[in-house]
Amino acid sequence: MSSQPNSYTDSNSHYAGGTMPQPDGLRREAQQQEAHQGTGPAADGQHHPGEDPARQSLLNVRTEVGKAVVGQDPTVTGMLIALLCGGHILLEGVPGVAKTLLVRALSTALSLDTKRVQFTPDLMPGDVTGSLVYDSHTSEFTFREGPVFTNIMLADEINRTPPKTQASLLEAMEERQVSVDGVSRPLPSPFIVAATQNPVEYEGTYPLPEAQLDRFLLKLTMPLPGRAEEIEVIRRHADGFDPRNLSAAGVRPVAGAVELSNAQAAVAQVAVAPEILSYIVDVVRATRSAPSFHLGVSPRGATALLNTSKAWAWLSGRSFVTPDDVKALSLPCLRHRVGLRPEAQMDGIQVDDVLGSILASVPVPR
Repeated sequence: MSSQPNSYTDSNSHYAGGTMPQPDGLRREAQQQEAHQGTGPAADGQHHPGEDPARQSLLNVRTEVGKAVVGQDPTVTGMLIALLCGGHILLEGVPGVAKTLLVRALSTALSLDTKRVQFTPDLMPGDVTGSLVYDSHTSEFTFREGPVFTNIMLADEINRTPPKTQASLLEAMEERQVSVDGVSRPLPSPFIVAATQNPVEYEGTYPLPEAQLDRFLLKLTMPLPGRAEEIEVIRRHADGFDPRNLSAAGVRPVAGAVELSNAQAAVAQVAVAPEILSYIVDVVRATRSAPSFHLGVSPRGATALLNTSKAWAWLSGRSFVTPDDVKALSLPCLRHRVGLRPEAQMDGIQVDDVLGSILASVPVPR
């Protein structure tokens, strides 16, 4: 930890990496990001001496995804963090904000296999995991793999299917395997579930069970675009953009499984001071005593916050975690792991508001 600054709030807390946005809209001003020089990848997207090739290749993924999706850089960054941590991601937004297109563009830029499942009320568990099929030629049952056997499984509108089918993903998400007829079959590596869902107040949706929500590393919300961004979306379509043809849009592979594996190894080496570990625990424990919550964050959530903070620090060009890294990831990492009390809901209190109050009240290490 000799390279760590004496104060966590010095200039090193200004995130490196050109215009790299913070996850889930927790952005710093561009002037702050550009003021920090020499520790991160170049803003022009080009490789320069001394840069980490694995980091640069992952940052280039944002440029490729931007050719198909407008104005969702924070969400793309959050998805990269999930891949670096080997965790699953939940995307929430109203229909039509490019949730599915974003996942498809990301998998194309990373040269990863992806399969899409449209979750519907009549979807069965075997439709996801696979099932035994009788072969009349051999008079034997053979296993037919389901769409879960892929690198990025796009579970589209996951909260439109009943809990029984949602629960069929639990083993795959936690153990990276599928058990059918007493035989466990490993899933490919890397493997993550990128699930999209409509807000729970929408008609025909089922709230995900707490056990499954807790297994999602991050929950990212995708808001409606701003006016300028929406004009750009319409302009692209007026110019002939086809969301079903990403190659025509110019999206190309810029990284792959090798770069991702190297990046994961580098993230594992990011240093975390004891004070930061204590800070993470204090934030998590504060959610368990918050008057507005009937359900606080579990120890799994604390581990998730630690791992995502390390990934964000590495993407930002640092080899150590700062309190700002923890703050940047707290909302997307914790918002789906807590439960509001009914009286708080009736008062119009939002989960993110309570988490923001907790972050403001927990002492920050110096």
